This record gives sequence, C-alpha cells and structure tokens, in this order.
Amino acid sequence: MSVAGLTSLSRCGVLALRSPAGLTGVRYVQTAAAPAAEPRIKKFQVYRWDPDTAGDKPRMQTYEIDLNTCGPMVLDALIKIKNEMDSTLTFRRSCREGICGSCAMNINGGNTLACLNKIDTNISKPTKIYPLPHMYVVKDLVPDMSNFYAQYKSIEPYLKKKDESMEGKEQYLQTVEDRQKLDGLYECILCACCSTSCPSYWWNGDKYLGPAVLMQAYRWMIDSRDEFTEERLSKLQDPFSLYRCHTIMNCTKTCPKGLNPGKAIAEIKKMMATYKEKKAAAI
Repeated sequence: MSVAGLTSLSRCGVLALRSPAGLTGVRYVQTAAAPAAEPRIKKFQVYRWDPDTAGDKPRMQTYEIDLNTCGPMVLDALIKIKNEMDSTLTFRRSCREGICGSCAMNINGGNTLACLNKIDTNISKPTKIYPLPHMYVVKDLVPDMSNFYAQYKSIEPYLKKKDESMEGKEQYLQTVEDRQKLDGLYECILCACCSTSCPSYWWNGDKYLGPAVLMQAYRWMIDSRDEFTEERLSKLQDPFSLYRCHTIMNCTKTCPKGLNPGKAIAEIKKMMATYKEKKAAAI
C-alpha cells in the first residue's frame, strides 16, 4: 500500500491502514521502550527509639531509597519509608505545605520542616534525620511539645480589652499602618525550630520562654487593639523569661518561614526599658 494509505500511528503502536475502499486492516507495530533510568540509591540515617520496647536504646537506622521513585522533599522520603519499608517509623506530619509546623525536625544538623527541605541529591552523602534537639522524645522523631505549648499559653496569646462590654457586638478596627506592624510576626506557625536551636533555651528551657513564644508575646504587645501591653511587659521582668536571650541569632537563621525572632526580642527589651522608666517615675 502507498504511503498515502497510511492514516495514523497511535502511541500504543497501532498502525491503521486505509485503502480507497475503506479500512482494510490494523497492524500492531512494536515501539522502542524508553531506556530504564539508572537507580539513584540514597541513604537516610534516621533516629530511632521506642520507649515501649524494653531495653531499646536510641540508635540510627539506615534506609536506602531510589530517588527516581521518591518525591523531592525529605518528608516524601519519610512517608515512603513508613509506607513501603518500615511501618513502625514514627513522625508527625499534616499539611505538607509548610503551614502546620508538625514535621519540624533536625535534618543534616539544622532545624527545619521536612516538607520544605529538599533531599540532597548527592547520593554519596547520607541524609541524617533527628528529632528537634534538647527536647524529651516521645518516640523516634516525635518530640514532647508540652513545655513549649505551656509557655505559649502563659503569654495569653489573644486580644485582651479592659472594657469587654462591646465584645461580639462590633469589630475592633485598626489602621492599615498598625496592621502592617504585625507583618513578620503573625506568620509564625509554632514549629519550635527557632526555640530548639537556641543554646539559652537548651539550658534554661523551664524558665526562659524562648524565641518563638517571645515573638508571639511581642506580636500582642504592639497590636493597637490590645490594651494590656504594660501587663504583658510586667510578666517578663524576671531574670529568665526574657533576658536569657544573648542575641546568638540561631533562631533567625533557622526559621523555615524566614521570620526574625531575634529582632522581636530586641524590640521587647527596648519596650521593657521604657516601661521600667515609666514605672520608676510613677513611684
């Protein structure tokens, strides 16, 4: 048959031939298969510890993953390990979008979110994954956040008005300029990456509030709708709650959201100086 009689060649390799009298036959043509991708085996060394297993001690367990069959983020690798290799591996995750803060952990020596941290494609170098440092471990990569949340609760992270008679009856308005002052503060997702990277928090985590909580305290101190700024400052007057910060700036360096807790703490210290002057003058 002439070339003019060739009508179509589909992806599945079906060759349809048409003659002047109509369709006369269908022939299956063998197509060349794409060459298989070379495996890219990457090692992941993951911290493991199960308190429910008698005698179990913390250890590093190695898993090997072909990066050709895995998503680009470290969280993708952890999910693949749990789904396909070891269902006992325990870690927190939820949104996979850098919003919930659940998958905060220490990856290759730095605190970050596993869902935002790309896998290092250098297959000769293993990726090392630990829970957030200097926190009690519940199991594997799950840290105990109880103290962190208790400290957050202590700063009363909500709007407080001295006259609550209009609560629920009208909106509490603020200017565009006042609203802009909250940018870089309200975006905090309380992942605790910053607090657990701070040496001062490592040594005094029971009394020093830490970068994340202090940044949220500052967020409410400068909110034009809040009327308890002085009371919030007075709660931080002891030697530990605020003043254990020595501006090491690990917090700002490690924040996966690009925020600056160190600056917020410095602003609180300036507000505290003014507050103490006013208090001394009133005596």
